[in-house]
Amino acid sequence: MLKPLLTHEIGSLAKPNWRVRAINNIPLKDEDIEDAKYWANFLELKVEELFDILNKRKNFTQEEKDKILYYSSLFATKLLEKAGIDVLYDGEQHRVEMYEYPIRRIEGFKFYGHVRSFDNKYYRRAAVIKEPKLKEFYHLDEFKTISKFTNKPIKIPITGPYTLVDWSFDEFYIKGVEIGTKEGLKNRKLARKKFVEDMAKNIIYPNLKVLYENGAKFLQIDEPAATTKINEIDLFIDGLINSVNDLKGKAFFSVHICFSDYNLLFPHIEKLEGIINEFHFEYANRDTTELGTSEDVRKGYDIIKKLKNYNFVIGLGVIDVHTDFIEPVELIRDRILYVLDIVKDPNKIFVAPDCGLRTRSWKVAFEKLRNMVEAVNTIKI
Repeated sequence: MLKPLLTHEIGSLAKPNWRVRAINNIPLKDEDIEDAKYWANFLELKVEELFDILNKRKNFTQEEKDKILYYSSLFATKLLEKAGIDVLYDGEQHRVEMYEYPIRRIEGFKFYGHVRSFDNKYYRRAAVIKEPKLKEFYHLDEFKTISKFTNKPIKIPITGPYTLVDWSFDEFYIKGVEIGTKEGLKNRKLARKKFVEDMAKNIIYPNLKVLYENGAKFLQIDEPAATTKINEIDLFIDGLINSVNDLKGKAFFSVHICFSDYNLLFPHIEKLEGIINEFHFEYANRDTTELGTSEDVRKGYDIIKKLKNYNFVIGLGVIDVHTDFIEPVELIRDRILYVLDIVKDPNKIFVAPDCGLRTRSWKVAFEKLRNMVEAVNTIKI
């Protein structure tokens, strides 16, 4: 049985400068090496091999870059472990980001230029030019590596089919579909449906399946684009169903959706009961920072009143990832207690930040996560 009020981190952490510079052939600075030493000491890691490599400063071989990536994964995993998180990850240390990384490992796409994401970051956008096919299982080695670092459960996030489709240009499925007619609109929806279906069945499902077969117990499907288009919620739902397929009930499946109009998901998500175990939404970003457990101060958690009526574990965002404000233990506690009073069952609540902490420094991320764990520990079940 899963732990009541189980804690996890949603996905991304910042990548240390010594990792970023080395991988991108930028000479390291003194402060980069000092940062690595600080975290090695803080996390009580003996990593002389890493320092031998970093002291070269530049001209790293591919083998050395692989070692640097390995150690950044170790550091990030141990950071979460030291914070007391129940289910661990390495904060995407193996990945570029959540779109380009998987798309580069799928046949049938052609990259164009950069586009801006919501938080003033950029990613390369690609167009589908033929039916997508999987080149390689692109999260398996990552899972195997992280598994060496801890005895705690590991959760692997994977970008979902609808988001990969929505963030891509379509030069294949839409080909020949007329524009500006009623029939054209119908065919356009059918083309989009086929694109999502192919990505779910041919790309996401095989990746999830091989992770499960290799021992992954917690699998998270990230779908930030889920509510982008009101008339495509059904495509998002179908994409999840086809992604999980016959794996339902075998692993614990979470869906993470951030910064969205969650009301658009209802009642559609009832189709996912028995398939998806947890829905994790962002709440703290919408909430006040006042203490208390009344509706007047816990304004960010209103959607819980709808979500509690479905058979899902509620993934509860209690940390705002877009600010360096370190939420006090008491504030996080009150957010959890407010939701617990609505849901009644602590086994139906998992606790996490709103989203990934990649825009925060490791020091800020650690303090936020440590307080989150301490807040959970103050609650008497």
